[in-house]
Amino acid sequence: MKLKNIFSLLVTLLVFNSFTAFSNEPETHHVADSAQSEEISLKEKIKQDITHHLEDVHDFHLFSDEAAGKHYGFPLPVIIWDDGLHVFMSSKFHHGESVAESNGNYYALYHNKIYRTDAAGTMAFDGDHHPTNVKPLDLSITKNVFSIMMASLILFLMFRSLGNSYKTNRVPKGIGKFLEPLVIFVRDEIAIPNIGKKHYEKYMSYLLTVFFFIWLINLLGLTPLGINVTGNIAVTFALSLMTFLITQLTSKKYYWKHIFWMPGVPAPMKVILAPIELLGVMIKPFALMIRLYANIKAGHIVIMSLIGLLFVFNNWFARGAFFGLTLFLSVLELLVAALQAYIFTMLTALYFGSAVEEDHH
Repeated sequence: MKLKNIFSLLVTLLVFNSFTAFSNEPETHHVADSAQSEEISLKEKIKQDITHHLEDVHDFHLFSDEAAGKHYGFPLPVIIWDDGLHVFMSSKFHHGESVAESNGNYYALYHNKIYRTDAAGTMAFDGDHHPTNVKPLDLSITKNVFSIMMASLILFLMFRSLGNSYKTNRVPKGIGKFLEPLVIFVRDEIAIPNIGKKHYEKYMSYLLTVFFFIWLINLLGLTPLGINVTGNIAVTFALSLMTFLITQLTSKKYYWKHIFWMPGVPAPMKVILAPIELLGVMIKPFALMIRLYANIKAGHIVIMSLIGLLFVFNNWFARGAFFGLTLFLSVLELLVAALQAYIFTMLTALYFGSAVEEDHH
């Protein structure tokens, strides 16, 4: 196995996903005033918890003791560029309740986005209630980025162990006994049938990377750690973009001939079909992106909503029914985690196969 290629692709995944999105008189308020003094309803609290779980935040929150008003977790590095580099820990924000000072500048969190402000945390808004404060370039190690780094490290160590076991013994040991059948499965059931024996080897490193990365990160999303990486459209966009670039950069002449001047089709139809085929080239990675993102995010929302209903209903029969349904869907999500990794890898191999298809004439 080409471990160097696998490691390089893992690093590429990390680089792609470590960048965050840029994402009348102005209305103003202060960060210190944003904490709600009045009690919120239980349903609203559940909705806030689900929203917080789905978002990419600047700290790793594990659980809270609401009676004591304490949050348990650990902060992550905040890295922003605003007339110079500013690096500090997210604990300075105190979960968005305080203003962080760095090199004489002040920054506040608003809906998990960092804005420049003053010492009082003043935020200005336009007529549509969008912040008008300066938004610096955010390169922080967020929860999703940290999760990607950990998953990449775990995969590297697993495959390094598998590779080392082949140096001394042709029979894998330890974790390699679990990995080898899966590697063979990706090769024999995904790569070769869709790409062909002649060209499949050069794509194996990438196919193995996306298969194990998506599967592992999906499984981590089912733990109480609150990880929602593949439920973030920026991550699925980066994965589908890499598939798209590899497909186009390694494609053969017949691939483009089939798009712009299809063989065996009358000339007038070629003119009509060429724009449609070209549009299909752009739609394929979009479908990859949306399919993975929508399925994983929907699964998280459904399971957390059912968990929330356990606290809404006081009837023990209803609670038992929702608990059983939650348990059933959680087990089903284990299948979905592997299935989504398989579908993404299979479609990727199918696109690669169309790119290297030989001219049959």
